Amino acid sequence: MRATWRGLPAKRYEAGWEPGLSVPAADGSPLVTDHYFPRAQGDFPTLLVRSPYGRGLPWSPQYGVLFAEQGFHVVLQSCRGTGGSGGEFDLWRNEAADGLATVSWLREQPWFNGTLGTVGPSYLGYVQWALACDPPPELKAMVVQVGLHDPHALFHADGALRLENALAVGVGMNFQHQGMMPFLKATLRLQRRLREVTTAQPLRGAPVPAFGTRLPWLDEVMSHPDAEDPYWQGASTAEAADRLRVPTALVTGWHDALADQTFEQYGRLRRAGCETSLLVGPWTHTSALQQGWPEVFAESLAWLRAHLCGDPSGLRPGPVRVHVGGENAWRDLDHWPPAAAAAPWYAAPEGRLTRQAPADPAPAAEFRYDPADPTPSLGGALLSRTAGARDNATLEARDDVLTFTGPPLTEPLDVVGPVSARLSVSTDTGHADVFTRLCDVDPKGRSVNICDGFARFRTADGEPSRATVEMSATAHRFPAGHRVRWQISAGAHPRFARNTGTGEPILDATAFTPVRITLHGGSALVLPDASGPA
Repeated sequence: MRATWRGLPAKRYEAGWEPGLSVPAADGSPLVTDHYFPRAQGDFPTLLVRSPYGRGLPWSPQYGVLFAEQGFHVVLQSCRGTGGSGGEFDLWRNEAADGLATVSWLREQPWFNGTLGTVGPSYLGYVQWALACDPPPELKAMVVQVGLHDPHALFHADGALRLENALAVGVGMNFQHQGMMPFLKATLRLQRRLREVTTAQPLRGAPVPAFGTRLPWLDEVMSHPDAEDPYWQGASTAEAADRLRVPTALVTGWHDALADQTFEQYGRLRRAGCETSLLVGPWTHTSALQQGWPEVFAESLAWLRAHLCGDPSGLRPGPVRVHVGGENAWRDLDHWPPAAAAAPWYAAPEGRLTRQAPADPAPAAEFRYDPADPTPSLGGALLSRTAGARDNATLEARDDVLTFTGPPLTEPLDVVGPVSARLSVSTDTGHADVFTRLCDVDPKGRSVNICDGFARFRTADGEPSRATVEMSATAHRFPAGHRVRWQISAGAHPRFARNTGTGEPILDATAFTPVRITLHGGSALVLPDASGPA
């Protein structure tokens, strides 16, 4: 690790390891737990890391060993039903109670000094929020890295299935805790059969051949697209942040599939008056723990030392640090999002993007979307290895992708904050999805995706339907000579399951209807312009 990641801090202690401990869950089921500790005399705070992905790579070295070397007891535990732990795994219903049961066990350990922190990424962030719903008095700090608090939003967007997320989570949850070889084999099997799975008619049951087994919990989450469905009751832990008093550090990346959940967490914590910090890097969900690990580990370690050890020397001065793309530089901010003016860029005929609102209400463009040949997804905020910034040339060459491009910039343009689109759309079938994306076009014509958003439109009698589509957020500098591009299509498959064009439930649809989509005048890409009045 130290050869791979330059800049990791020198170890302070030798790390010891006590594997295979049995901790009783809320219902008495044994939770298999490993204990890492510094080989030294004295009191050390404890970090609780609960994972459904096993306790081997990468969790053992990155969390167990590294933090133990820095002077922490680390309790690395497999969630129920995973990694040898008893009971049956559930995506959310047991984590709060099992976390509290583990804290009760900690109180009985002679090495526990009563000071507790939590740390971890992704679902390991969800279990932290679950514990924070009723935080034990010993909990003094949390570090949520590329973390989850709302399972529904992980799997669904505006009624559409986030198909690629569902498949990635299915492989991770079912195979990673079995060890690296079973996980690698399952991942490769899914890659080989990805097209077969994602284009199946109907979609229900299609992942079984790729997984080699049926995953009942995944069938359930895919079958319930409505966030208000009683099935999802209690799944979201968002309200924990509304009343939390535990200092919480948040880490995400601009192309993290859970970035919007992190921004929501930060906003809730700030409004609640909770001490919090935010680090946003040039990362995807997985690269934050790979290429970004030196920065993420340093941020996490500084926060935990400050709040568990009384040593604030490593904290950065401001609450927010973001990486600015296009400039390749870090920027410290007092707030997120920073104050900025909403600057609309309007879609105009002939693929132009202009700052001037159109005087003519005529449609700006139209295109035909065929679900039998769905517009493919390319890069962006995914869980898979294909996430991130990509050259969009092949995508933008398709007939079912619209692009609107501004003139070359005469001076740099900084876009820092949430991006959105105001859309006026009509269809000839009444059913369509819209995928909208901000791109940076360099002087050579290379178009690179910055951020994007998705919405489902339902229209009647050909009349336009109007909606504002949130396109996540960014911190990006468009250098002079570059151009702003707005990309619009009717989907991004298999990131989102394709719209059938008929309104049928996607899991059971067996017929597709092509859709003609019209983008009406007044539709605008709205950018946060930090140089203008807020």
